[in-house]
Amino acid sequence: MVGTTESHEPHVVALCGSLRDGSRTKIALESVLEAARENGATTELVDLRSYELPSLNAVEPEPSDADHLRATIADADSVALGTPNYHGSYTGALKNALDYCRREEFAETTVGLLEVAGGEFPGSAIAHLRTVSRTLHAWPLPTEVAVPNSRTTITDDGIEDDAVADRVRRLGHDLVAYADVSSYPETVESGTTGAGSGADD
Repeated sequence: MVGTTESHEPHVVALCGSLRDGSRTKIALESVLEAARENGATTELVDLRSYELPSLNAVEPEPSDADHLRATIADADSVALGTPNYHGSYTGALKNALDYCRREEFAETTVGLLEVAGGEFPGSAIAHLRTVSRTLHAWPLPTEVAVPNSRTTITDDGIEDDAVADRVRRLGHDLVAYADVSSYPETVESGTTGAGSGADD
């Protein structure tokens, strides 16, 4: 795989920005992680409902779950950020979680972006998360997933639209294939080879 060695099993973490029971974003992220596992990764889904993360107040002591979140992100070779579209952007829950993180956790980490929208024209939340990822010195993949019409596209049984499902699997694959993309020139020089798929333009 591009940028990874045969002896290293990439670890992919998905951070779900939805707090809703039966979240379609969570269902989509689980499909991303399933594809990552099929491509040789270990995976972990971060459900923010399990974390005690009050709105960040810089003058207040941080909750212990902030350290837990940062450690989880720091341990990842790749991170998938998934969010529903709320008023043209990503959720406050995800923003708050990212506010607790620092550049040290995300720097040189491969990031994949996924947005789930109730309407026909998703994409703005991904654009905002791409800016955040770059600010955190991460490496956002060109491959991204924008899911439209989520009420019919994603059900309890999974992703019903074959094209969207293929795109989700591609994201999971690329999160593994490019898990160490920040060191790609060095790994090529040292003789590491692999069969990365090439990311979409």
